[in-house]
Amino acid sequence: MMAGTPIEELQKQVRGAVLTAEHPEYDAARKVWNGMIDRRPAVIVRATGNADVIAAVNYAREAGLPVSVKGGGHSAAGTAVRDGAMTIDLSLMRGVHVDPKRMTARVQGGATWGEYDRECQVFGLGSTGGVISTTGVGGLTLGGGIGWLMGKHGLAIDNLVSVDVVTADGKVITANGSDNADLFWALRGGSGNFGVVTSFEFRIHPVGPMVTGGLVAWPIDAARDCLDFFARFTADAPDELGSFMVFTGSPDGGSLITAFIGCHSGSLEDGARALQPVKAYGPPILDALGPIPYTALQSMLDAGFQPGSQVYWKAAFLRDLSSEARDVLARHGRALPSPQCSIVIEHMHGAVKRVPADATAFSARDADFNVAIIAIWQDPADAERHIRWARAVFEDLQPFGTGGVYVNYLGVGDDESRVRDAYGANYDRLAQVKRRYDPDNLFRANQNIPPAG
Repeated sequence: MMAGTPIEELQKQVRGAVLTAEHPEYDAARKVWNGMIDRRPAVIVRATGNADVIAAVNYAREAGLPVSVKGGGHSAAGTAVRDGAMTIDLSLMRGVHVDPKRMTARVQGGATWGEYDRECQVFGLGSTGGVISTTGVGGLTLGGGIGWLMGKHGLAIDNLVSVDVVTADGKVITANGSDNADLFWALRGGSGNFGVVTSFEFRIHPVGPMVTGGLVAWPIDAARDCLDFFARFTADAPDELGSFMVFTGSPDGGSLITAFIGCHSGSLEDGARALQPVKAYGPPILDALGPIPYTALQSMLDAGFQPGSQVYWKAAFLRDLSSEARDVLARHGRALPSPQCSIVIEHMHGAVKRVPADATAFSARDADFNVAIIAIWQDPADAERHIRWARAVFEDLQPFGTGGVYVNYLGVGDDESRVRDAYGANYDRLAQVKRRYDPDNLFRANQNIPPAG
């Protein structure tokens, strides 16, 4: 690895496994969710706690190796692994502790949202998390954290109370509203640029165990009319209601559909009332909208996002769903290159928009909708036409966008200019925080913000 410091010395310092290319588990450990990603880190450290992370960071710094962090490994861009880098794998650090008296939950950096939700739901509690249960808590939170509960409780970062983070100098520090407040500001949306977050503490709220949610679907030919309905329906949606409109393949893979997917986290009576217009719109070809366990809703979409598929992802925030934007979305929704692909239109409202744009690193508080353009296929030979479709949707949406982008939805091939787009007016402040905590840009195997100066 480095002159005078063989890899065996690192193994002596950590309790977890240290994997290089010769190790029989190396190939499995370097795989991530996106099957397009085929990268070969110089070394993978499977950390078991803070001490292992500190040893790995110190070794990487002395060896001149950039550091990537793998939690759930669910990033569209595959930033958990990088050629020639050190990957610090937190997947053995999955503990979740819920304190129902303090209404907080402490979760380690390698846990998934499914694991977090399962423990919180023992007490009928929760906070905003991802809509795919296998997504890592760490990566999604550090980028902002869009989820079903965001209208009522804000993004995942809006529920964050404190973090423990191993910084580039190999120290573990706590960041919250009073201690290392500048770092805490930056970590709430600034992604993996500032250190290895080994523990997150969230404020939690009464949620479930039953919510009103699920899916209603119509034929893809109804895409434009359904978007008109969606624009009207979301205009006065209550905070408790999270709503997505999706163009994708049917659950049986036989046809393309237009689907409403939602979650009302209030009482079942209020949820039934709020979602009645969706059930009445139609006629639908599928109606699976009603009372459902919150944990079941949180894993409902897992089947469509299995690991190993080839994935190309583009995204854009929209100020609103104008008639022209609806035309573009419907036209491309009817032309999905395969049933696994999707266009997801996520409603941003309520508590998300009541937070000032400069209160956290996540600045996109002015957008009414977030559009994810997701091309998924299996045969690498199909890459060109899927990528061409995704880029065409993205380009045609540009006249209607805010110019911003959700950093968690940046994909393979997005360049530095798109990272700047993700932070807008907050970018320069983030670069200053980066200079203080990581002046040599050790943590650069990510959606990178170079240190100022």
